[in-house]
Amino acid sequence: KMSEVSEVMTKADIKPKSMHHAKIWSDDVENLYRFQQAGYRDEVEYKQVKRVDEVECWPETGFVKKLQRRDNTFYYYNRQRECEDKDVHKVKVYVY
Repeated sequence: KMSEVSEVMTKADIKPKSMHHAKIWSDDVENLYRFQQAGYRDEVEYKQVKRVDEVECWPETGFVKKLQRRDNTFYYYNRQRECEDKDVHKVKVYVY
């Protein structure tokens, strides 16, 4: 799963080709929800802006654990699902 993200990362400042809204919840949608709550498009943008190689994730679920916002405050997330069904359609899925 991570390989395609790191592949995209090698090309600096990559922009998504297209975007659509999530229809059903998945692990990927959950993590996108967390990045977007913190003010980022997705993991690619977060890594570019924050200049980090790794995002802290919960080992049990693989969900994002902690993100630093652009104003340097931190968001902490639970190991369980946080994106409720009513919010799934708000999540933007970017295609590179």
